[in-house]
Amino acid sequence: MDILGPFPPAKGQLKFLLVAIDYFTKWIEACSLAKITAENVQKFTWKSIVCRIGIPHSLVTDNCRQLTYRADAMILVEVGEMSHRRRTFDSEQNTQETEINLDLIDELREEARIHKEACKL
Repeated sequence: MDILGPFPPAKGQLKFLLVAIDYFTKWIEACSLAKITAENVQKFTWKSIVCRIGIPHSLVTDNCRQLTYRADAMILVEVGEMSHRRRTFDSEQNTQETEINLDLIDELREEARIHKEACKL
């Protein structure tokens, strides 16, 4: 399931497209939405997938952050509890990893430049 948009507003202030794809059969279900909310996604899933096709045997997801910040995700902030990410964060290690990643970027750029020059020959 993918969320596309925002697009220029259409009739009814519809700006987003919600698309579900069955990659095995290449079947596509889509709907346009004015706002992306958990309720809208739930209605689309129930109406377009469960009622028409049945309950899926498996779901493939990338855990998109678009729908993360509902009430249950905000509870940690409201009660002052630290999340796992903040508890395990190490500033020194983060700095070292950032430096390593920047070195890797320079190496990738150099490899891309060499490849580009080799393709010209």
